[in-house]
Amino acid sequence: MQALTVTPGEKDSLRLRDISEPATNQGSLLVEGLSVGLCGTDAEIVAAEYGEAPPGQDYLVLGHENLGRVLEAPPGSGLAEGDLVVGIVRRPDPAPCKACAAGEWDMCLNGGYAEHGIRGLDGFARERWRAEPESVVKLGAGLADVGVLLEPTTIVAKAWEQINRIGQRAFFDPHLAVVTGAGPVGLLAALLGVQQGLEVHVFDVVEDGPKPQLVRDLGAAYHAEPLPESGLKPDVLVECTGVTPVVLDALKCRAQDAVTCLTGVSSTGRQTPVDVGALNRQEVLMNGVIFGSVNANQRHYDAGARALAAADKAWLGRLITRRVPLGDYADAFHHESDDVKVVLDIQAGQGRAR
Repeated sequence: MQALTVTPGEKDSLRLRDISEPATNQGSLLVEGLSVGLCGTDAEIVAAEYGEAPPGQDYLVLGHENLGRVLEAPPGSGLAEGDLVVGIVRRPDPAPCKACAAGEWDMCLNGGYAEHGIRGLDGFARERWRAEPESVVKLGAGLADVGVLLEPTTIVAKAWEQINRIGQRAFFDPHLAVVTGAGPVGLLAALLGVQQGLEVHVFDVVEDGPKPQLVRDLGAAYHAEPLPESGLKPDVLVECTGVTPVVLDALKCRAQDAVTCLTGVSSTGRQTPVDVGALNRQEVLMNGVIFGSVNANQRHYDAGARALAAADKAWLGRLITRRVPLGDYADAFHHESDDVKVVLDIQAGQGRAR
């Protein structure tokens, strides 16, 4: 069968190749791969900045954002042929650490976890894959066209869960939320904020293309100006860009007792002057909280699935701005100006493996 692979650490190694069918010891559930979404992590792996092949293998099957359909399921698993499923990306440290043993593998203490398509486990950009039933999440048939958005939704489902948990340290009655970045994660963060009944404002640099209207159709407000110029003082801020000046704005422009969640991963090597004393003074005097959030566990996959089920499916479908057949994978990695989310369709137009 065909799979989209890279040789970790080797630039320009992305290619289709024929690989063996998944072995039965990889799981009792056999799944037909339908689609994978592409994100910045995939681009970093292709650029040889990240990525780790499974033990004993010199290549890594790409793809962590995924959607599949069950081909075979064991009796009593709660799954049946034809069910839509999403494979959970991170798998716990096998030791395990205390966090992984408690089911909080997104908070792994010793780094012994593995991640499909990223670190030590093949991803989902292949025609078929196997897993155990507890390693997938079942989706309703109504999400067939947009279920591939579940994995990025889990990132913000966790972010919002942690925001609300932190808020319960004391009186917490948020009304105004700001999201910085109108990429897929930012738009999904805005969606979950609107679903909670908050007044949501989204900041990005573009003034045209699909993003402003996607925000407005959520019932949120779109801003192309920098956050400080808006005069807003949000109770909650979800930072989704990782762009250093935007991160600094997010740390400075907040209300009393505000909670700020950082989800964007910044590049390193550039120095930006920061008055740490002023930032510390602000945080102490305003009872502020700043925290980082990455990855997700089973609970967040379930929450993300509920959020997608409750959302307008036509709006979710507009987040997927390009669908590219697996055989045209090179086109999928070529950025276009109106891209929001690019998806590879595994079963469509496969090319020749090399």
